[in-house]
Amino acid sequence: MIEAIESYLSGVNHPLAVFLISMVPIVELRGAIPYGVGLGVEWYWSYILAVVGNMIPIPFIILFFRPIIEYLEKTRLFGSLARKLRNRTTNKMNGMNKYKVLGLYFFVAIPLPGTGAWTGAAIAALMKMRLKIALPTIAAGVASAGVIMLAGSKIVEFLIKVF
Repeated sequence: MIEAIESYLSGVNHPLAVFLISMVPIVELRGAIPYGVGLGVEWYWSYILAVVGNMIPIPFIILFFRPIIEYLEKTRLFGSLARKLRNRTTNKMNGMNKYKVLGLYFFVAIPLPGTGAWTGAAIAALMKMRLKIALPTIAAGVASAGVIMLAGSKIVEFLIKVF
């Protein structure tokens, strides 16, 4: 997948590539920051572009994910896929209902596979969180995940130079 993204973005300048990669689900900021640092983009630009890019789709996901899933569940063509997606998101949401805001923050902030802003926004939508609560919570989680990824990227970059 990374090779496909690289080949697609081969003609794009590096900061723009970081920005665009951060908007891609699954990869998000967790892939964009190491990519930018690896390409030699200044660390602060990698961080800022990745955080901003990662946040652009989030309000739309919070507002439209639940209505779209509910509609698709009623269709014959996409019903089973929509139910599968809702169940997968609901499973990630379990245990978060008690600590909605704090749980959502940590879910987005800890850079592990299957976590991130896109899934966090889908969870917020299914929990019927208001945009004015969910958006700053996810933004704080994205900013924190960015710091973690930036620190990890810079450590790896340092170790590569030393060894």
